[in-house]
Amino acid sequence: MTSSAYVDELRSLGLAAGLDAVGVASAEPFSVARRVLTERKAAGLHGSLCFTYGNPERATDPSRALPGAQALVVGARSYRRQAHRPGAGEPHARVASYAWADHYRPLREALEQMARRLEADGWRARVLADDNALVDREAATRAGLGWYGKNTNVLLAGRGSWFVLGSVITDAPLPAATERAADGCGSCRRCLPACPTGALVAPGVLDARRCLAALVQAPGPFPVELREALGDRLYGCDDCQDVCPPNRVGERDRPPPPAEDGDEPWVPLLRLLSQSDDELLAHFGRWYIPRREPRYLRRNALVVLGNVGDGSDPAVGAALRLAVADADPLVRAHALWAAHRLGRADVVDEGLERERDSSVLDDVRAWAVQ
Repeated sequence: MTSSAYVDELRSLGLAAGLDAVGVASAEPFSVARRVLTERKAAGLHGSLCFTYGNPERATDPSRALPGAQALVVGARSYRRQAHRPGAGEPHARVASYAWADHYRPLREALEQMARRLEADGWRARVLADDNALVDREAATRAGLGWYGKNTNVLLAGRGSWFVLGSVITDAPLPAATERAADGCGSCRRCLPACPTGALVAPGVLDARRCLAALVQAPGPFPVELREALGDRLYGCDDCQDVCPPNRVGERDRPPPPAEDGDEPWVPLLRLLSQSDDELLAHFGRWYIPRREPRYLRRNALVVLGNVGDGSDPAVGAALRLAVADADPLVRAHALWAAHRLGRADVVDEGLERERDSSVLDDVRAWAVQ
């Protein structure tokens, strides 16, 4: 069997397992991606997040993950669904499309199908998806699957950017793509002004210190000056993808299916705030939560509650009172902000009467002067 025929078989196997696109890239180090990561990290654009910024040398050298690596079999799987609207009554928080369910699980399962075929034929293979050991987007562009958009996402021609990406690293000498996908953005810059915090500081350049999708995953207090901008977003942000013309064309030509029964595009806020640590981790454990500490889910939820809640609602008032009395100062600080935003001066006064933690009082000072 020729090498190209073998790649065709692997591609057919991946597509049959649920992938939307499959390509092959060489396993040579990603020298340009390494330079970009290093430069942006030095400039502080990574914020407090690590991921591939944590070790750019490792994340841009596939042979670190599999010594002797020759090729990457790269797969893309769509996660786009049509969201239903939340029911009336209890305030809800929005979840970005990629986080409605664990979309990486079926992606990994499809990649494993190709990996098992390679191993059955005597080659070594390792699956990497959403892993700090490899820059997935660079692998996808090298494999010819798509191009880097100005919003930093990889876009597939005619399909847009609503995809999760992953790779099978192998020592099989597979023929790699010889051409990269053409830039489909052209002069379009709609994503840059669409970012609610101006985090897209230049085409293809993201400042994670202002990116809402990054900040909901960052430790520490949520920046006071960006809390209103968070709006109803509990986890992630789709704004730069929502306005993207290739995404709109892709959805027009291939309308996304409706949300599945297990998808969760909206989360009831008061229910979340009433759950225990164990319940929160069991429910939302598929998300990246700093240090696996549920306090950060509560932090995000309280900021959203301050933006979308009704201060006159007795249930909202009760949730705020419980939160300003919480044992965790991070929760108390964000509960006081939410109570202030919703016009609940009574709750703020009650909380401040007993508050002694300097971090909470510093947070209050930061927003009280605005």
